[in-house]
Amino acid sequence: ALLSAKHIVKYSEWFAAKDIPVEAIRVLVEALISSGIAMAIAGSTRPASGSEHLIAHAIDVIANYPALHGEEVGIGSIIALYLHGKNWRKIRDILRIIGAPTKAREIGIDREQLIKALTIAHTIRPERYTILGEMGISNEAAEKIVQILELC
Repeated sequence: ALLSAKHIVKYSEWFAAKDIPVEAIRVLVEALISSGIAMAIAGSTRPASGSEHLIAHAIDVIANYPALHGEEVGIGSIIALYLHGKNWRKIRDILRIIGAPTKAREIGIDREQLIKALTIAHTIRPERYTILGEMGISNEAAEKIVQILELC
């Protein structure tokens, strides 16, 4: 799944084009197939579904499915990368380049809903350990994350 993500990042500018090249579609399909193979080998969605997906599902619980799953996962990915100490700005910038949402309001939720989603995300699949941990993110930490990442 990591290889799939790196492949998409490498060719992200193609997906921002007005007329997406056929080659871009090939890259996307290969990434999806590769991710699917990783999940099949693992016997679980875990290789392609971590804390970013828990955040997306928590947003759905709090706000009754306000946006497309992938859009929510994009915002969840920015947060997850920040929590992992990785380059969250790069993914945020790529999402912006391709016209994907990077702020709560762009997916139809407000600051309070996003903060609440962050505080409950760890409960979505408690058997799946992620960077969110067993205790989750406190309200204060969620507020800080939203502020630092300028998600609202």
